[in-house]
Amino acid sequence: MIVFCGYANSDVTAAVPALPAAGQRIQAVAVERGDGGMAANAAAAAARLGADARFAGAVGADALSTAFLDTLAADGVDVSPTRRNAQLTTALVLLTPDGERSIISQDDDLDGTDIAEAARQAAGGWLYLDGYRFPDAASVLPDSAASVLPDGATSVLPDRARVVVDLDGCETRSAAIAALGAAEHVVLGRTQATALLGDDDAWAQLAQRHDVHVVVTDGGRGALLVPPEGPPQQIPPIDVSVVDSTGAGDCFVGAYCTELAHGASPASAARFAAVAAGLSCTRAGARAGLPYRAAVLSRLEAGGSGPDTGSPGKERTPCDAS
Repeated sequence: MIVFCGYANSDVTAAVPALPAAGQRIQAVAVERGDGGMAANAAAAAARLGADARFAGAVGADALSTAFLDTLAADGVDVSPTRRNAQLTTALVLLTPDGERSIISQDDDLDGTDIAEAARQAAGGWLYLDGYRFPDAASVLPDSAASVLPDGATSVLPDRARVVVDLDGCETRSAAIAALGAAEHVVLGRTQATALLGDDDAWAQLAQRHDVHVVVTDGGRGALLVPPEGPPQQIPPIDVSVVDSTGAGDCFVGAYCTELAHGASPASAARFAAVAAGLSCTRAGARAGLPYRAAVLSRLEAGGSGPDTGSPGKERTPCDAS
């Protein structure tokens, strides 16, 4: 079981010929609205890949929020942990023909109480948090296997949740270090990893110091798994024709969490996640390209030349290799 605690967004995506420079006005080719949000996308990816995925977000009681949750539920996500007395935030996405994008997101209403409750619900399983929650989240996560009962007695909780943090959205080194201290696994992009944590040697030192697996993703170049002990492992990408990379990072983390929850090693989980993320780029939108488990396994078994994402019960078509 994996509880995904974090962003739910209504995405407004504008297809543009190029990302604008400061002060530049450009014409959008198309503007579409769709569901998104880091945690929600990761939860949808995990559910499609066979996980017991639950979403603990904060949305409103309005029709748009209801439709958002209904779509997640249709993918197999349990949305009952979601708080409904907040608002569904909006994200503005600018998407170029080669799949690059810029995102402007709105802050949500999740607070420490929500995170603590999500951690409680995830006891015995896995808890996903996005990078926007740190450093504050570190102070509300259990730091031991003991819990104080209302009468003052202490109850041992051996089934504390195991934490995975997607550091996308984290803005300061101190917040990133807090996440490293709270998590068992941390995933972030190479540009962000370099800006917040330093070079490859620094990543290895931090992984060892905080006893955490650090996974550094690098787009079409794959990923690097930096374990707390032993040498880093390069995770290769797959060849696909990229249509939209908007949800690729979220898909990677959702797939990585799924395989960890299934008992896979971090290296095996990262290889699975790299294939899932690559396949997710073959269709437009944050969710449309999220693959199903059979497609990822087929691509893995084929050694990089397997079928595209498809849907259960539908014919799959071959990937268009770059």
